[in-house]
Amino acid sequence: MNLDSKIPEGPLSEKWSNHKFNMRLVNPSNRRKYNVIVVGSGLAGSSAAASLAEQGYNVSCFCYQDSPRRAHSIAAQGGINAAKNYQNDGDSVQRLFYDTIKGGDYRSREANVYRLAEVSTKIIDQCVSQGVPFAREYGGLLANRSFGGAQVSRTFYARGQTGQQLLLGAYSSLNRQIGLGKVTMYTRHEMLDLVVVEGHAKGIIVRNLVTGEITRHAADCVVLASGGYGNVFYLSTNAQACNVTATYRAYKRGAGFANPCFTQIHPTCIPVHGEDQAKLTLMSESLRNDGRVWVPKSKELAEKIRSGELDPNTIAEEDRDYYLERKYPSFGNLAPRDISSRSAKEVCDEGLGVASSGLGVYLDFRDAILRDGEQAIRERYGNLFEMYNRITGENPYKTPMMIFPAVHYTMGGLWVDYNLQSTIPGLFVAGEANFSDHGANRLGASALMQGLADGYFVVPYTVGNYLGELGIAEAGFSDTKNTAFEQVEAEVKQRISQFMNTKGTRSPRSFHKETGQIIWDFCGMSRNQEGLNEAIDKLQKLKEEFWQNVLVVGKAEQLNAELERAGRVADFIEFGELMCRDALMREESCGGHFREEHQTNEGEALRNDTDYAFVGVWEYKGEGQIPVLQKEDLAFENVALATRSYK
Repeated sequence: MNLDSKIPEGPLSEKWSNHKFNMRLVNPSNRRKYNVIVVGSGLAGSSAAASLAEQGYNVSCFCYQDSPRRAHSIAAQGGINAAKNYQNDGDSVQRLFYDTIKGGDYRSREANVYRLAEVSTKIIDQCVSQGVPFAREYGGLLANRSFGGAQVSRTFYARGQTGQQLLLGAYSSLNRQIGLGKVTMYTRHEMLDLVVVEGHAKGIIVRNLVTGEITRHAADCVVLASGGYGNVFYLSTNAQACNVTATYRAYKRGAGFANPCFTQIHPTCIPVHGEDQAKLTLMSESLRNDGRVWVPKSKELAEKIRSGELDPNTIAEEDRDYYLERKYPSFGNLAPRDISSRSAKEVCDEGLGVASSGLGVYLDFRDAILRDGEQAIRERYGNLFEMYNRITGENPYKTPMMIFPAVHYTMGGLWVDYNLQSTIPGLFVAGEANFSDHGANRLGASALMQGLADGYFVVPYTVGNYLGELGIAEAGFSDTKNTAFEQVEAEVKQRISQFMNTKGTRSPRSFHKETGQIIWDFCGMSRNQEGLNEAIDKLQKLKEEFWQNVLVVGKAEQLNAELERAGRVADFIEFGELMCRDALMREESCGGHFREEHQTNEGEALRNDTDYAFVGVWEYKGEGQIPVLQKEDLAFENVALATRSYK
């Protein structure tokens, strides 16, 4: 496996502009001869498909939802970062770059992160032109608010519906191209495998989720924008259908998987409230602008709150521990997500949790309401407060919100070079599906930024460069009768047949739930060597039981949600083992990866820059074989490696 990052030479601020100039171009009249497959229709997928089609390429876009607008991006709430410096508070491209590198605990690639910060300003202009209704100040200028891990206000937002509005903007652009016949949209189609022909990605095998039909689709290149793998934990803030299959299948075809153990636990979610719960609900990080996080200072008070004997509003100020403000006075309640989540876990482990389960802390808006008035808070967060009220039955204007960390985002993903191309030529990876920009921890409001940056401003250049290098003589690949397609399709059908014929006693959901519990217990907010080894052993045994005892009801040749779930769970079990191996390998703590053996005296993450300042990339070696670790060393030429401090 060759890990050539293809980072351009020259000063950091000039790399992208110089690289664009030096790329191969495809003549506009020749673009119509090339075919591109895009898997996924979230922000990264919709923007990439629309942009490539706008340029003239023939695009086929696949999503398992019934409409592109149903992609999980629509659930994002708080905002999107951009270095516009409208507040004149010291923000800049350089500062956004620095905050992102620091927030990721110095485990991301400088060149990619700087490009992300650089194009962020264009994203806002693009979205405004699409009619995205960003919040505005009284004078009509776009409004900004602050988010975790930053001391400036750079986050653009549309109340608590930013992801929805951004996706509708991208969706409108995509629909325009569908109407023009430049994009063929395949809804309710799930990618089940990647087809590699003579070393290049040339197509995919998909299942029609309505009819069960298996079909082949060929193209000159493939763009994966299939999202993250947070649902390996079973309970997460992701939509229930989010899965790892597209990227994991690509991994088994030769694409390196980078940093799989880098997962993000979001500190601001509604606590688990039942054994049968299948999804957790995110409360936007933007709430931490005005909400104060606290727990009682004594176990006695916490126990009385948990039992219902005490109303939290009756707890005196001197009996409240605003622990984030106490521990991190400079950033306070806007400390980064990894730090805020671990801090919540620590106080709950001490017996100070306020939920009936003991796993919950307060997010209190009392002081903000007294300061600004209830109407001002209602205008900022009204829809979020309403959602909380509907789920919990409590009025957050009168009673503090109850929150607890939950799995939210994955920083790991398929390894890509500067062109967002994987180790398989012709396979590009965009958005959360790749690893490239966030290191070991993602700053809030940066996911939407990356998805749209990749789709609108990076992939259209780099895909064109790849196709230009192929040459016009190679344009229009459509040979689905190639032996590679026949072989992969046969493997897909055999796998489905195995699911249907096992006739065991356990549902796919039960296996998923057990997998998630193992990963959460041993590879969640904290990890240790003993627990990770135990998790690997448990997952190997669970995999064996799965293939002997899974029960998939119904038929393969029809709509079958159980069959869909079985395929995804099978990949989750295997992928969970890869996560644990990655966490076991990385003998340090950084960002969302917290090894209990490696922490400071104050309980903070203890990095090992001497031995682990690299991207860990795993190479698949075959069924039953231990994957091989490859390394991309990270060079920090523009930011000095330093111990993160938010105090």
